[in-house]
Amino acid sequence: MYKNRLAVGIRLMSALQVGFLPRIATGCIQQRRCEHDEVARAKEAAKKYSGTEPTIFSKIIDKSIPANIIYEDEQCLAFHDVNPQAPVHALVIPKIPVPQLSKATDDEAPLLGHLLNTARKVAKQLKLEEGFRIVINDGVDGSQSVYHLHIHILGGRQMGWPPG
Repeated sequence: MYKNRLAVGIRLMSALQVGFLPRIATGCIQQRRCEHDEVARAKEAAKKYSGTEPTIFSKIIDKSIPANIIYEDEQCLAFHDVNPQAPVHALVIPKIPVPQLSKATDDEAPLLGHLLNTARKVAKQLKLEEGFRIVINDGVDGSQSVYHLHIHILGGRQMGWPPG
Protein backbone atom coordinates (compact mmCIF):
# COMPACT_ATOMS: atom_id res chain seq x y z
CA MET A 1 0.00 0.00 0.00
CA TYR A 2 2.76 2.46 0.92
CA LYS A 3 4.71 1.52 -2.20
CA ASN A 4 1.71 2.53 -4.33
CA ARG A 5 1.36 5.88 -2.51
CA LEU A 6 5.03 6.55 -3.05
CA ALA A 7 4.71 5.84 -6.79
CA VAL A 8 1.66 8.14 -7.05
CA GLY A 9 3.53 10.84 -5.14
CA ILE A 10 6.52 10.58 -7.44
CA ARG A 11 4.28 10.80 -10.52
CA LEU A 12 2.51 13.87 -9.09
CA MET A 13 5.83 15.57 -8.36
CA SER A 14 7.04 14.79 -11.88
CA ALA A 15 3.85 16.24 -13.35
CA LEU A 16 4.29 19.40 -11.28
CA GLN A 17 7.89 19.78 -12.44
CA VAL A 18 6.98 19.62 -16.13
CA GLY A 19 3.94 21.86 -15.71
CA PHE A 20 1.05 19.45 -16.31
CA LEU A 21 -0.76 20.20 -13.06
CA PRO A 22 -1.76 23.49 -11.44
CA ARG A 23 1.06 24.86 -9.33
CA ILE A 24 -0.93 25.37 -6.16
CA ALA A 25 2.21 25.43 -4.04
CA THR A 26 3.36 28.64 -5.73
CA GLY A 27 -0.06 30.28 -5.55
CA CYS A 28 -0.84 29.72 -9.24
CA ILE A 29 -4.05 27.99 -10.23
CA GLN A 30 -3.56 28.09 -14.00
CA GLN A 31 -2.85 24.91 -15.96
CA ARG A 32 0.58 24.37 -17.57
CA ARG A 33 2.29 27.64 -16.58
CA CYS A 34 2.31 30.27 -13.89
CA GLU A 35 2.49 33.96 -14.61
CA HIS A 36 6.05 34.53 -13.47
CA ASP A 37 7.57 37.77 -12.29
CA GLU A 38 9.03 38.43 -15.74
CA VAL A 39 5.54 38.43 -17.27
CA ALA A 40 4.34 40.98 -14.73
CA ARG A 41 7.49 43.07 -15.35
CA ALA A 42 6.89 42.90 -19.11
CA LYS A 43 3.31 44.13 -18.75
CA GLU A 44 4.43 46.96 -16.48
CA ALA A 45 7.30 47.92 -18.83
CA ALA A 46 4.95 48.04 -21.83
CA LYS A 47 2.63 50.43 -19.95
CA LYS A 48 5.50 52.72 -18.94
CA TYR A 49 7.52 52.77 -22.18
CA SER A 50 6.90 55.86 -24.31
CA GLY A 51 9.90 55.51 -26.60
CA THR A 52 11.81 58.57 -25.46
CA GLU A 53 13.11 57.86 -21.98
CA PRO A 54 16.48 56.21 -21.38
CA THR A 55 16.46 52.54 -20.44
CA ILE A 56 18.76 50.70 -18.08
CA PHE A 57 20.66 49.56 -21.19
CA SER A 58 21.26 53.12 -22.41
CA LYS A 59 22.71 53.83 -18.97
CA ILE A 60 25.04 50.83 -19.35
CA ILE A 61 26.08 52.07 -22.81
CA ASP A 62 26.93 55.55 -21.51
CA LYS A 63 28.66 53.96 -18.48
CA SER A 64 26.47 55.80 -15.96
CA ILE A 65 25.76 52.45 -14.30
CA PRO A 66 28.28 49.60 -14.03
CA ALA A 67 28.09 46.31 -15.91
CA ASN A 68 30.39 43.33 -16.33
CA ILE A 69 31.20 44.06 -19.99
CA ILE A 70 32.41 41.11 -22.06
CA TYR A 71 32.62 42.69 -25.51
CA GLU A 72 32.29 46.15 -27.04
CA ASP A 73 32.64 47.61 -30.51
CA GLU A 74 31.29 50.70 -32.30
CA GLN A 75 27.83 49.16 -32.82
CA CYS A 76 27.12 47.01 -29.78
CA LEU A 77 27.95 45.94 -26.26
CA ALA A 78 27.78 42.55 -24.50
CA PHE A 79 27.68 42.02 -20.76
CA HIS A 80 26.73 39.44 -18.13
CA ASP A 81 23.07 39.50 -17.08
CA VAL A 82 22.59 40.62 -13.47
CA ASN A 83 19.75 38.10 -13.03
CA PRO A 84 21.10 34.99 -14.79
CA GLN A 85 18.62 32.33 -15.90
CA ALA A 86 21.37 29.82 -16.74
CA PRO A 87 24.92 29.16 -15.51
CA VAL A 88 26.08 31.43 -18.35
CA HIS A 89 23.76 34.31 -19.29
CA ALA A 90 24.93 37.30 -21.28
CA LEU A 91 23.17 40.05 -23.22
CA VAL A 92 24.12 41.70 -26.51
CA ILE A 93 22.62 45.15 -27.12
CA PRO A 94 22.90 47.71 -29.92
CA LYS A 95 24.36 51.07 -28.97
CA ILE A 96 21.55 52.85 -30.78
CA PRO A 97 18.08 52.54 -29.22
CA VAL A 98 16.04 49.98 -31.15
CA PRO A 99 13.05 49.34 -28.86
CA GLN A 100 11.95 45.97 -30.26
CA LEU A 101 12.95 43.54 -32.99
CA SER A 102 9.48 43.93 -34.51
CA LYS A 103 10.01 47.71 -34.69
CA ALA A 104 13.39 47.49 -36.44
CA THR A 105 13.55 48.97 -39.93
CA ASP A 106 15.01 47.49 -43.09
CA ASP A 107 17.84 50.03 -42.75
CA GLU A 108 18.72 48.40 -39.42
CA ALA A 109 19.07 44.91 -40.96
CA PRO A 110 22.91 45.12 -41.08
CA LEU A 111 22.91 46.01 -37.37
CA LEU A 112 20.63 43.05 -36.59
CA GLY A 113 23.04 40.74 -38.41
CA HIS A 114 25.96 42.27 -36.53
CA LEU A 115 24.20 41.65 -33.19
CA LEU A 116 23.65 37.99 -34.01
CA ASN A 117 27.24 37.57 -35.20
CA THR A 118 28.42 39.25 -32.00
CA ALA A 119 26.30 36.81 -29.97
CA ARG A 120 28.12 33.97 -31.75
CA LYS A 121 31.51 35.51 -30.92
CA VAL A 122 30.54 36.08 -27.28
CA ALA A 123 29.30 32.49 -26.92
CA LYS A 124 32.67 31.31 -28.22
CA GLN A 125 34.50 33.67 -25.85
CA LEU A 126 32.40 32.28 -22.96
CA LYS A 127 33.45 28.74 -23.99
CA LEU A 128 29.95 27.47 -24.71
CA GLU A 129 31.32 24.68 -26.93
CA GLU A 130 28.50 22.25 -26.05
CA GLY A 131 25.87 24.68 -27.31
CA PHE A 132 23.79 27.62 -26.22
CA ARG A 133 20.41 29.25 -26.75
CA ILE A 134 19.74 32.66 -28.28
CA VAL A 135 16.55 34.42 -27.13
CA ILE A 136 14.96 37.71 -28.15
CA ASN A 137 11.84 38.72 -26.23
CA ASP A 138 9.54 41.01 -28.23
CA GLY A 139 6.59 42.90 -26.81
CA VAL A 140 4.23 42.03 -23.97
CA ASP A 141 3.44 38.48 -25.10
CA GLY A 142 7.16 37.87 -25.60
CA SER A 143 7.81 39.02 -21.99
CA GLN A 144 10.02 41.92 -23.05
CA SER A 145 10.85 43.84 -19.86
CA VAL A 146 13.33 46.40 -21.27
CA TYR A 147 12.34 48.25 -24.43
CA HIS A 148 15.82 48.29 -25.92
CA LEU A 149 16.48 45.33 -28.21
CA HIS A 150 18.67 42.73 -26.54
CA ILE A 151 19.79 39.22 -27.36
CA HIS A 152 20.07 36.73 -24.51
CA ILE A 153 22.85 34.13 -24.74
CA LEU A 154 22.03 31.25 -22.39
CA GLY A 155 24.30 28.27 -21.83
CA GLY A 156 26.27 26.13 -19.47
CA ARG A 157 23.53 23.50 -19.09
CA GLN A 158 21.15 21.38 -21.14
CA MET A 159 18.23 23.51 -22.30
CA GLY A 160 14.70 22.12 -22.20
CA TRP A 161 12.08 22.18 -24.96
CA PRO A 162 9.65 23.78 -25.45
CA PRO A 163 11.22 26.90 -23.96
CA GLY A 164 8.14 28.79 -22.93
